Amino acid sequence: MQVLRLVRGRLLAALPGIVGVVLVAFALNRVLPGDPAAYFAGPSATREAVEEIRVQLGLDRSIAEQLGLYVRDLARGDLGRSLTTGQPVLADLLARLPASLELTLFGLALALAVALPLGIAAALKPGSWTDHAGRVLSTLGAALPLFFTGLLFVYVFYYLLGWAPAPLGRLDSLWSPPATITGMYLMDAALAGNWSLLGASARQLALPALTLAIVAIAPLTRMTRASMLAVLSSDFVRTARASGLSFRTVVWVYALRNALLPVLTSLGMVFSFLLGAGVVVEKVFAWPGVGSYALEAVIAADYAPVQGFVLLMAMVFVLLNLAIDLAYGLVDPRIRIEA
Repeated sequence: MQVLRLVRGRLLAALPGIVGVVLVAFALNRVLPGDPAAYFAGPSATREAVEEIRVQLGLDRSIAEQLGLYVRDLARGDLGRSLTTGQPVLADLLARLPASLELTLFGLALALAVALPLGIAAALKPGSWTDHAGRVLSTLGAALPLFFTGLLFVYVFYYLLGWAPAPLGRLDSLWSPPATITGMYLMDAALAGNWSLLGASARQLALPALTLAIVAIAPLTRMTRASMLAVLSSDFVRTARASGLSFRTVVWVYALRNALLPVLTSLGMVFSFLLGAGVVVEKVFAWPGVGSYALEAVIAADYAPVQGFVLLMAMVFVLLNLAIDLAYGLVDPRIRIEA
């Protein structure tokens, strides 16, 4: 019951923010440069042809009328139709979202696999070579632009060494996608028991995920190190060590569990950042995710996909914050009691 009340409370609290996102996305799209009617009419179209397309798109109506129609369609679950693909925006987003989630989750998993042990080791031995290595890696991850890192990986691992496949999407042209269950190729191939396809998907995913992971390692390592240092110097840790508990028990049972709460907060922010930054990685590696879809819509001045993308990201962030709140309760039961 406490979990249900928490979920209901968080969703209700998120409603004003979602309404604000809808209004801001609608307003920003209308002030962006470019005329969709002129774009789709073509450079040789007459003024009458452009006006006819503007009427068909509803752009001849007032801003208030356009907003009212947009909100009405949203209430029906209709995000509009993309002028560039000719498909409903909701169908396009749902088809591309698994690719973006797979890329982001895999990159975040790689970052955690490096950042958590590195941050803990740096906190246990401040000033050691491990601590300095963590600082260097964090500095590089924060300083290198995503597009530069991605292009560098392509040049080294694909062009020079030939270890990685061509950066041309989610699968090599020799392979067929697995039967759609979740839309994530790794999970669908594993569920189907097709281990060869799983390996091919993992090889294609490795470089773009590693590009995202390099950026995510920096904040996660710093936060893990700082949180562990603060907990290791606290009174309850000193008391546990004075009571004769082993160093391993003190670190992994007492210190780490209390240090994870700030890391979870950082994890949510990093995941949100990676979803937004993934558009750069998707363009570099020709990854067919929602980020590249939204970027193409912005270039074409196609309103509906951009509005749908912004609304989708808002919903993902709401669900992500809800998941983090629930994870707080699992890490520290006192939070569940206070809630």
